[in-house]
Amino acid sequence: MLCVRFKRLSALAQTPRLMTPHSAGYDLAAALETDIVIPPAGRACVPTGIAIALPIGFEAQIRPRSGLAIKHGIGILNSPGTIDADYRGEIKVILFNVGEEPFTVTPGMRIAQMVIAALPKAELTEVQVLDETDRKDGGFGHTGY
Repeated sequence: MLCVRFKRLSALAQTPRLMTPHSAGYDLAAALETDIVIPPAGRACVPTGIAIALPIGFEAQIRPRSGLAIKHGIGILNSPGTIDADYRGEIKVILFNVGEEPFTVTPGMRIAQMVIAALPKAELTEVQVLDETDRKDGGFGHTGY
């Protein structure tokens, strides 16, 4: 079992938690004293009130909650956000609203998921030619829509 230490930076912070025994992501909650309203096409940086200490070789990915996305059009602007192993500041989540109605983030609301992932180290080597594949340079939409 991997040990990830966390620190409460606010009395309003909630412990990140798995909502089911097999959840991949720990839910993060808004550490707010008052509501934040995100207008349609708007965004807000929402504090969680926690900081974490990841072991070297790991990252935390901050991902949207599917329920907020489908029900309200709420996502995370830089999804997935990355928390590096050497970052010790507060985790904040940049929520955006593509819905048609203003969205209210309330104190304690679950706003995101945090997934801990291992990072293999890679050595990048510059070359003049890359090996060929059947795909070649097929990019966006190359397999159809």
